[in-house]
Parts: sequence; structure tokens; C-alpha cells
Amino acid sequence: MHILPLVGGKVEEVKRRQHCLMFSSAGPQAQTYYVNFDTLADYQRWHRQASKVVSQTISLVDLSCYSLEEVPEYLFYCQDVTHLNLRHNFMSLDGPGGLINFNRFAQLRSLNLSHNGLGVFPESLCEIQTLTELYLSCNGLSAVPSRLENLQSLQTLCLDGNRLDSLPEELGSLAQLCSLGLSFNDFPHVPGVVEHLCALDKLAMAGNRVDTLDLCSLLRMTHIKSIDLRLNGLRSVKSEILEPVKHLTQLDLRDNQLTSLDLSSACSLETLQCQRNQLGALTLSGFTLRTLHASDNRLTTVNIYPVPSQLTHMDLSRNLLEYLPDWVCDSRKIEVLDISHNLLSELPARFLSSLSLRKLLAGNNRLERLADLLDHIPLETLDLQHNTLQELPESFFYKALNLKYLNVSANALETIPPSSQSEESLSTLQELYLTGNNLNENCAALLVGHQNLRVLHMAYNQLQSFPASKLGKLEVLEELNLSGNKLKTIPSTVSSCKRLHTLIAHSNHISVFPEVLSLPEIKLVDVSCNEQTEILLPDSLPSTLQELDLTGNSSLMLEHKTLNLFSHISTLKLDQKPAVTAGDAQGTSTLWDHGYAEMCGQRNK
Repeated sequence: MHILPLVGGKVEEVKRRQHCLMFSSAGPQAQTYYVNFDTLADYQRWHRQASKVVSQTISLVDLSCYSLEEVPEYLFYCQDVTHLNLRHNFMSLDGPGGLINFNRFAQLRSLNLSHNGLGVFPESLCEIQTLTELYLSCNGLSAVPSRLENLQSLQTLCLDGNRLDSLPEELGSLAQLCSLGLSFNDFPHVPGVVEHLCALDKLAMAGNRVDTLDLCSLLRMTHIKSIDLRLNGLRSVKSEILEPVKHLTQLDLRDNQLTSLDLSSACSLETLQCQRNQLGALTLSGFTLRTLHASDNRLTTVNIYPVPSQLTHMDLSRNLLEYLPDWVCDSRKIEVLDISHNLLSELPARFLSSLSLRKLLAGNNRLERLADLLDHIPLETLDLQHNTLQELPESFFYKALNLKYLNVSANALETIPPSSQSEESLSTLQELYLTGNNLNENCAALLVGHQNLRVLHMAYNQLQSFPASKLGKLEVLEELNLSGNKLKTIPSTVSSCKRLHTLIAHSNHISVFPEVLSLPEIKLVDVSCNEQTEILLPDSLPSTLQELDLTGNSSLMLEHKTLNLFSHISTLKLDQKPAVTAGDAQGTSTLWDHGYAEMCGQRNK
């Protein structure tokens, strides 16, 4: 079978013959075929399609993941090829379509040979002087040839995932090289040639064996603005320098073995990531700092001077902080702060009244009280779960009018503050999590002012009832969790919550099935581990219902008609009624009883 590449070629009608076309390929070794067609329809269809193809030009060719050892030889005749992607193949050096012949591509600018198992750097590539991008990741390379200096147009060189431990000094002559990927190799230190690559602004060396970073060496690399040294086993950053490092703006030191870090000389630093180290001390310059991520360390304090007036995002979660540093209260632009999983016993009133703070995560600490808010604040998200709070300030809700999300689960609250000072509420609260407190049914009246509430969780409290009139006023409610209380019924006014899609009320004493099967958007109903005896159903169930859990209702008997109605539910959980055996008749108890476990996860599990 012959393959004739038509792109850039010609197609012409042959006048002397009926229904005949002439097809010609492009290039100096063009071939021509004359093809007769049986019908006029075939002739016209081929003429139309071929005319479109010959008018195209090939510039970008993607042959990745084809198990190729060579490229098709005719590809060399396509003079317009500028980008060639050969990732995940088995390309060989020799052969008519092998790498040794790639200098025949006269216009090739981008070549991707990642994941080809080359083993050695193909020096023939150093002859393709038109290249601006060369990708050789994950090829088991242990050396780079000095001839690479021939590629004076090279702007991007990706050598990630190899076995390199050094680079030839000749690479320093690549004046246009602005992107160099060296991640996941075996470099024991930053290669000296980087000093001469003046167009390079980012040093990407994650996953190497660099155990010491000397800031003195950075003074000679004034073109480097961003450094990525994640996963290097880095043990120290030497900072015994008097001269400031003015050019470094971004530094990523995540997942190393640093015990202390002093970057006070990096006076232009804007973003620092140093999560998952063993830092006990952290000292930074605050002149230009905008973002700080330092979670999962052993920090007892963080020293930043001067006060970081540009700081907007900071994550200090999972450390050993017992108090907030004073400079945090003086940072006028901070919008997002995560200080969860620390040892904090209080939050300063001055900080809580910040006019810039939008999101505060302070769960899993030792907070016993929340200071009164000094003024109206713009806070939108507040997470205080797993502390020891016994109350919230009386004025809390009407001084935090922008609050959309509040989580005070797993505290010791016995009541919640009113939503406003008057009957008219301006609350914009949409999600309220009160699980695991000591709240009773009197709190329900205080929820009514939150007219925009979409999610309400009051599981594991002391609720013996939920006032019907109060539940009916939460008209935009979408998700309601009342599990683990002492409820005997869910009020019939739940039918007023027309947007409700999730009702979770397991582990109560509910004997009557809630009136939720007439709601137009109901998706999930969980009334497991209750005291249900029968279910009164409408003539048809909503098509939206996807999950129904009735397990753990030992007295519940379902008729065949009811089971037929349930047949379309994708997840239906029922107890299997075992046949009575002689052993059961003698009163043997079953090994397991019903239980329920809940855990918070990253994806709302």
C-alpha cells in the first residue's frame, strides 16, 4: 500500500478521462497518482475533500504514544513542520526515520522526545539549529553534550526526570535560554553554569540532592527571580551575608528537612512556600511579602520585619503557635489567614476587627472565648471548630454582616447569639455548622433571622424537638443534618423548604417518616438507626431521589408495593431480614449492632 501525503500538494481534474483526478504530493521528490472513479458522486466527493487537504500546511505534528521507533520518512518532505511531538515512543537514533536524520527538518522549532527511553543524549539533535524548544524528560540521561551550545536559538530546555548531576559550562553561551527544567535529577548543588544564563529567571530543581542553599551564590545570579527546591532533603540555608538579595521574589522550599530559616536578607521576597519541614524558627523580610505558606512545621513564632504591609495570604496551620505575633494585627491587607491546628488560647480583638480579613480558619486550637468585635467587619468565612468555646459574643452576627460561612462544630456552646438587634435581620449567612455542641431546641428560634441559610448542621446536640414554625421559615434551606439528637419527629413544615435536597437525621428516635418525598429537589434522605415502623408514601416518588437509607430501624416492615416504588432509587439501604434459625430461636445475640461514623474530609465526605 502506498501512502501519498497530500498536504501542500496538488489535486487536478484530468480532462482527457471521465471521472479522473490527478493527486500529487509536495516536496522535491513529489509523486503523482491518477485515479479513476466509478461514479460522478465519488469523483466530486474526492475532489472536494482533497482540495481542502492540499490547501493546508502542516506545522504541528503530534505522534505521541504511537510506539514509534522512527518517524514516517515522507514527513521529512513536509517543509512546514515547526512543532513535532514524539512523547512516549521508542525512538531510535539510526534508520531512515531515526533521530540522526532530524536535521532534514528545515523549519523545526519545537521537538518533544520525553519518555522515549533514550539512555544517552542524541548529539545529532545539536545540528537542528532552528530549535527554540527541546523536551527530553524521563529518558535516563546521565550527561549533556557540550555541543548543545550550537543551538543558539534555544529558549526552552526540559531535562526533568533524568540522572544528571552536572551540566557542561558551554551551556552558558545559550543567551536566549529562558526556561531550564532540571527537576528530579541527581544534582548535589545548583550548577555553576546557571550564573551565565542571563535570560533564565526561574530555577526549577525540585527532587534533586541539594542539601545546602548558600544565599551568597544567589548574589551572582541576579537574573534568577524564582527558585523551586522542593523535595531535595535540604538541611540548611546559609545566610551569613551582609548584602541584600534584591532579585529573588519567589522561593519554594516545601518538603525538606529544614529546622530553621532566616531569609531576612531576601528583601524583595513576595512568596515563600516552606510547608512540611521541621522549622522551629522562621525570620523574614516584610518589605514586599505578599504570600506565606508555612504549615506543618514546629513553629512557636514567626518573625517578620518590617510589618508586611503587602501581605494578603498566610497559612501557619499545623504548628505550635500559642499566640499570634503582634505584627499580624498590624498587617493592613491580610485577607486570608489559616492558623488551624495550633495551641492558640485567644485571638486579639484588634485582629478580629481587621477591615481587610475575609477568611479566618482557626479550628483545632484551645480557644475558650471570642473577643467582642469592635466594629462592623468584612469577614466572610470563619472556622472555629474543635475548640472549647462556651459562647459567642452577643453582637457577633450583627457586626459580621458579610459572614457567609460559620463553623463552630465540636465546641461547648449552649446557645447562639441573635441574628440582629431588631426583628429585621440583615444576615447573609449561608452555611452554619453547629455539630457536636450542647445546644437545645431553644436555639431554633435564633436561627430564623438567617433567611439565606442553605446548609444547617446541628447533629450531636441535645435537641428533643425542632419547632415547626421555625423550620418552615428557612425557605431556601438545601441541606439539613439533625443526626445524633433525641428527636421524635421531623416537623411537617419541612415541606416548606422547597429547595431541600439532603436530609440527614440518623440516630434519633423518629417514628414517623419525614414529609420530604413531595419536595421537588430531594436527593438524599437518611433516617437510619431510628424507630420507624412504617412509611406512608405518595403515589409516586420524585425522580430526583438518589439515596434512601432506612437501615437500623428494627421494627420497620415494608410491603411489596413500597419496595416497587423504591426500585428506581440508585442507592437504597435496607436491613436484610435473616431467616430465623434454631440458634436464633434459643436467644443467641448477633455479634454486631448498628452504628454510624462521620468524618470530615477534603471533599465533603
